[in-house]
Amino acid sequence: MARMRAVDAAVLVLEREGVDCAFGVPGAAINPLYSALKARGSIRHILARHVEAASHMAEGYTRAKAGKIGVCIGTSGPAGTDMITGLYSASADSIPILCITGQAPRAKLHKEDFQAVDIEAIAKPLAKWAVTVREPALVPQVFSQAFHLMRSGRPGPVLVDLPIDVQLAEIEFDIDSYEPLAPHKPACSRRQAERALAMLNEAERPLIVAGGGIINADAADRLVEFAELTGIPVIPTLMGWGAIPDDHPLMVGMVGLQTSHRYGNRTFLASDFVLGIGNRWANRHTGSIEVYTRGRRFVHVDIEPTQIGRVFGPDLGIVSDAGLALDMFISVAREMKARGSLRDRSDWADQCAHRKASMLRRSHFDQVPLKPQRVYQEMNEAFGRDTCYVTTIGLSQIAGAQFLRVFEPRNWINCGQAGPLGWTLPAALGVRAADPDRRIVALSGDYDFQFMIEELAVGAQHKLPFLHVVVNNSYLGLIRQSQRGFEMDFEVSLAFENINAAPGEDALAGYGVDHVAVAEGLGCKAIRVRSPNEFKDAFARAEALMAEHRVPVVLEFILERVTNIAMGTEIDGVNEFEDILCLDPSLTPAPALACA
Repeated sequence: MARMRAVDAAVLVLEREGVDCAFGVPGAAINPLYSALKARGSIRHILARHVEAASHMAEGYTRAKAGKIGVCIGTSGPAGTDMITGLYSASADSIPILCITGQAPRAKLHKEDFQAVDIEAIAKPLAKWAVTVREPALVPQVFSQAFHLMRSGRPGPVLVDLPIDVQLAEIEFDIDSYEPLAPHKPACSRRQAERALAMLNEAERPLIVAGGGIINADAADRLVEFAELTGIPVIPTLMGWGAIPDDHPLMVGMVGLQTSHRYGNRTFLASDFVLGIGNRWANRHTGSIEVYTRGRRFVHVDIEPTQIGRVFGPDLGIVSDAGLALDMFISVAREMKARGSLRDRSDWADQCAHRKASMLRRSHFDQVPLKPQRVYQEMNEAFGRDTCYVTTIGLSQIAGAQFLRVFEPRNWINCGQAGPLGWTLPAALGVRAADPDRRIVALSGDYDFQFMIEELAVGAQHKLPFLHVVVNNSYLGLIRQSQRGFEMDFEVSLAFENINAAPGEDALAGYGVDHVAVAEGLGCKAIRVRSPNEFKDAFARAEALMAEHRVPVVLEFILERVTNIAMGTEIDGVNEFEDILCLDPSLTPAPALACA
């Protein structure tokens, strides 16, 4: 046992739990913890420009690397309330992050002291656990419990609030005897697996829906093994994209109202059985439950018991970690194959592959200003299979999901449910901090980019290079498209005549913000692209600038002001808007999916 301040014990626990990087903003009420971090020198700290951004950096860090947990640190009062959006985003997508806040002294908690707010009460609805530590001796055990909870069952965020006098108090603590608590993960039983595979074997046209739980469980290899063993085609959700490579013969597209493929929706509508693993039946994926479930049986595997039946009642529910369930499914499927009882699915898989090859959206447009579809086509050609995309919400994300290609798990890093604007840039910084070698491409519309544009300075200061693609139509594009239903275009335009625009800068006429100038003013590099013949040179220059300067490089594409991206209100009623490729007219009986 050794005598030390509670915050010194907290830092030792963070080290033992595998923390090697934290994101935050120091302040008076959290300075004791910062003094402990400085004294140890074992945990890298990245100074954010906004505490909400620090929370999204922590999210990006966790999402980028299996087994790592991002940490966000802030002072009392507004720092904690700034973290709330990050807590919501992490909780909604089952992402563990640890938020640590300073707090007023215990004696002042209910006296309206400066920057004293009950952050425990505010955070409780969004965090897996939120606690204000009122006894110094509890500090090491509270941090131990925090990591245990974040890793057990459905992963999620925790907030630990530390009054300043608790931080400074001395306690007895023995780090040499400290052991992290083993997380609890429910497992599928053999009987459950046998029942699920018997139901799958009875189906004529089965599918696997692969959710983000497979990514969280680091089980993408087992998903592919199970799919190949059974011959069952796979539809990843947006959060599960990359769990099976896009060019794998059994990857048959995504389903949904927005971030979906034409062939994915059509294949799903042709199915009669769905095995959902680690997914939550999100509404942008399903559309109305009546259309989604009609004519199909469902097995749902999820780590969280209360997810089974939350959206609709499956024919069989299994509470299990996705990886442990896949282990058991593989074992049972191997036995069935050895007995010769596993059905041949090659005809069904060939039908799905034919739709995938035939039902494509058009992406090659040569006009100026640019069509967004052409930008994504060029990105596919410019970037390799190892590229990691980071994005949040908007037409940029939706079109990106429709046209980009993802080949590895954790190479599509996206806040699926919360979708806060401004998320992309700080999350990409967190991804870079977690992985210094991966090619990272952030994707934003102009409004998402403007929300937390100041965080570019973090990338410049801390040498965190990545390529940030900004598709600029000077609109809140998704909201403008949504307003079509109200026959209006109201308060969604970002356009204005910038009085500082350089003479003859026709590409920015009426577009407003000069993102290139702002990015360069924040210590980064930026390139503007106006026409298709500039693409290849711009991508090459961006790569060279990142290699030379080790800072974020912004690549801005000037788009036409209005482009409607394919979406609809039902998975059998997606409006394509643009001309689409018609490679097989036999696949066009439904008007909403017809070739133009």
